[in-house]
Amino acid sequence: MKYLLRILLPVILIAGFSSATYAQEGKAVTAKKHRVQVLAEYPHDVTSYTQGLCFKDGVMWETTGQYGESHLIKVNYKTGKWSRKWKFSRRYFIEGSCWFGENIFILTWMEHTCFVFTLDAKGKLKKVGTASYPSEGWGITTDGKSLIMSDGTSVLRFMDPNSFYCKSTLKVTYNGKPLENINELEWIEGKIWANVYLTDNIVIIDPETGVVTDVIDCKGLLPDKQKNKATDVLNGIAYNPLDKSIYITGKYWPRLYKVKSPN
Repeated sequence: MKYLLRILLPVILIAGFSSATYAQEGKAVTAKKHRVQVLAEYPHDVTSYTQGLCFKDGVMWETTGQYGESHLIKVNYKTGKWSRKWKFSRRYFIEGSCWFGENIFILTWMEHTCFVFTLDAKGKLKKVGTASYPSEGWGITTDGKSLIMSDGTSVLRFMDPNSFYCKSTLKVTYNGKPLENINELEWIEGKIWANVYLTDNIVIIDPETGVVTDVIDCKGLLPDKQKNKATDVLNGIAYNPLDKSIYITGKYWPRLYKVKSPN
């Protein structure tokens, strides 16, 4: 499998594939089940088809999907209002996003392109590179060393942030069986949190073994009275390391929830 990273300034092209991959065999470990515990709730832009949610220096950033509606948004999470919004070409369906250092990596669903942006001294978004990958793009996060990417399968890929080489792979298992539809990702205190697409569950994954150790049931989190015909699935997990707070939402949801970690 080949991944490409094209850095625009200066122009460098790196191509290749690392053979240092691994896949842990799923252990027959029964995941602990928890009910989501809400600590606070805030307004969320109901027009946002949430794909990626993350923090940078205490500020929330969100990427939204749908062709013609895909954006990168700088959000005041307490009010739900955005201060900056950047729109992507309608040819791109934007997916997950995460900050690594001073760069934000933004995946696309079917277009095999990861955009790399930074903010200049005036706060203006500046494109510094693109990366190419052969799979679909769903979720992305970082452990501080690698970018961790999902593509809707049971396999996570650990990518080099400088070359976008696939350094290693991790097979995720739930109660001993492969877990498919892994979507939005967030690295939280040494574990990988993930939305499971089309479910009300968030899973917590051991990054060493791929084993799901915990499942957080979020069924009914958004009350029926706050739903409409456009309301879609649970998606979006953000961790603010400044105060160790965790936030979750969904696609076209009117609310953002601050939740308690089960551990």
